[in-house]
Amino acid sequence: MLIAQISDTHVHGPRADGWQAGQTDTPARLRLCVATLNALTPRPDIVLMTGDLVHGGAAEDYKLLAGLLEPLEIPFYLVPGNHDRRANLLAAFGGRNCPAPAGGFIQYVLEDYPVRLIALDTLEEGREGGRLCETRLNWLRNILTELSERPTVVFMHHPPIRSGLAGFDKSPFLGAEGLAQVLRESGRVERILCGHLHRSAQAQLAGTMITTAPSTAFQVALDLTADAPLRVVRGPAAFQLHLWAADSGLVSHTGYME
Repeated sequence: MLIAQISDTHVHGPRADGWQAGQTDTPARLRLCVATLNALTPRPDIVLMTGDLVHGGAAEDYKLLAGLLEPLEIPFYLVPGNHDRRANLLAAFGGRNCPAPAGGFIQYVLEDYPVRLIALDTLEEGREGGRLCETRLNWLRNILTELSERPTVVFMHHPPIRSGLAGFDKSPFLGAEGLAQVLRESGRVERILCGHLHRSAQAQLAGTMITTAPSTAFQVALDLTADAPLRVVRGPAAFQLHLWAADSGLVSHTGYME
């Protein structure tokens, strides 16, 4: 099985605000990514989009995103990031690309692949950092307890770690301890696929590997100095491919588009 992960597309129209906006033609970058994925051999079985799908969360941004994804010839599924808004995301993609939300959160299970895929919603609207509250953690615990023992991959926007990038860590992930407990209880989660950092990084939580994907839109400078601000750098648009085989687990590669 081949999983493509694209993240932090930050699609926006001409009126976007914020430190990222105006520096990159994000729709053009996503258009290039879609064309690249369609042309891959072998072609991915599925595309997971791990949040910050649009820049401002407006309904018109999701309409633009839908048009950009229409040429994608591979099934794709979405989770929200901190730049997203649940109501507008569900209005545009609810059902096929965002199955029915659980308890008001956009999280769901995909069982039709060799690896079980679980979407988790880490969005806390109005806050940059991620969160998994007890409601979301209990949902995950129940899913992992009730379903058969199969290798499982979780995908969500925020990595449940401190990254060393001060601009992200100033709004830390809430609920990492609870997630670690769920992972220890289950022992079934092969990998947690995240975005948010706009660069590739790896860490572990309770023995489970966490990886982050670079952005299709723009990258963030690697600056591990305390209190360093986030700084956009010019870099190639990128995605990740995760190859699953029963005898080797999940092997990940980063692909570049320019």
